[in-house]
Amino acid sequence: MSHHTICLLNDSFPPVIDGVANAVVNYAKNIEARHGHAVVVTPSVPGATDAGYDFPVIRYPSIDIRKLVGYVAGYPFSPEAVRRLQDEHTALLHTHCPIASAVLARSLRDVLDTPMVLTYHTKFDIEIEKALKSKLLREGAIRALVQNISACDEVWVVSEGAGQNLRSLGYEGEYTVMENGVDMPKGSVSGSKADDAVRGYDLPKDVPMFLFVGRMMWYKGLRIILDALAALKEKGVGFRMVFVGDGADGEEVRETARGLGLDGECFFTGAISDRETIRAWYSRADLFLFPSTFDTNGLVVREAAASATATVMVAGSCAAEGVTDGQNGFFIEENAESLAAKLAELCAAPEAMRRVGEAAQRELYLSWEDAVVRACDRYEIVIDRYRSGKYPKHTKPLDGFLRSQGELMETFAQIETMSDELLDGFEADRGELLARFREKQEGVRGFLRGGQEKINEQIDIIWNKMDRYL
Repeated sequence: MSHHTICLLNDSFPPVIDGVANAVVNYAKNIEARHGHAVVVTPSVPGATDAGYDFPVIRYPSIDIRKLVGYVAGYPFSPEAVRRLQDEHTALLHTHCPIASAVLARSLRDVLDTPMVLTYHTKFDIEIEKALKSKLLREGAIRALVQNISACDEVWVVSEGAGQNLRSLGYEGEYTVMENGVDMPKGSVSGSKADDAVRGYDLPKDVPMFLFVGRMMWYKGLRIILDALAALKEKGVGFRMVFVGDGADGEEVRETARGLGLDGECFFTGAISDRETIRAWYSRADLFLFPSTFDTNGLVVREAAASATATVMVAGSCAAEGVTDGQNGFFIEENAESLAAKLAELCAAPEAMRRVGEAAQRELYLSWEDAVVRACDRYEIVIDRYRSGKYPKHTKPLDGFLRSQGELMETFAQIETMSDELLDGFEADRGELLARFREKQEGVRGFLRGGQEKINEQIDIIWNKMDRYL
């Protein structure tokens, strides 16, 4: 890829940790290291520090609604982002979320004169249904989502299953499958390092150990796992089960495990941020359990494969794409009985788990380096098509509004730049005039901040009114 500046936008970014935030970090790292220049644009989060990255991170205003949905909500109006991205000579906008980040990208597109790509990572209909109890609100949210996605110049999905989910929401355009990679090297952690990571847990070497890594949410198939393990224990089959992660359903999951009498077999580590420690758990496990039909990519399946650990997954799920049953993974039906039968079969055949795990490492592993190479090759095509006028014009009423918003942000950015340049031009001995001018400038900035605060207050009022229906 030519040396382009790629702007990556997403509604989450560290210190908020989720799969999409991790994807954005790896896109940015690999673009910056090998393919050009990356700039990340994301909402402000209290306590965030971005100094450790090799690429710039631009934060824009946000509203803290973590009590409601677990995230901050970005307010997609940022003159600073416009100014910084213009200075960086941005060639392409790549948003990884179809909500605030997509709105901001649509506002910036004409101002920066760049194409816009969106990657669809998550089954948003499930997330929306979880967050909004009102059917009317859910339908409206999905329509807005699809409109944002349809307004992009190109749409990527992380799997064919994700594309089909997008179709089910009403999206009628084209899409390209662009898989995510794995940020773990191929190969297992050495025995001593693995032992250090898992010290303190009752994990006999001669007892099969199963593993789950991810958010503690019931829709990840956790009920299927627990019920299958209870059935396995009833049959007298020895095992250990480790859950790595945390989430809204975490306490309920732990209580359910206790209620099923699995205290001695199930262990919950909580969230682990250190990737080498997680890698050690993958290396220690004999089998990874992932009976989820929610996930669009099943990246953890490939993380497990990096350590030569095979996965049990639901046949026909997105996680099972590209996997062959009995060759580089194991398939079950989406119920506890099927999982229990498969686990009993494999506990009696440890050689099969090892053989299939080694095949998974050879055949399923995809590094982030290779994934981003493919993405950057596609960036070139998108940029060329955009410059050749091959993408349709965006002429819907909302496009006009967002274009105006982008122009307004650009105007504010120019005012800020001009006033800064004027101030820098004053001679040092004219300090009193300089101080007065700075005072006036700060007054203008305060006025803009006050306007932002009033907008935030109005949004808070709206959320509080909606809360009774959520």
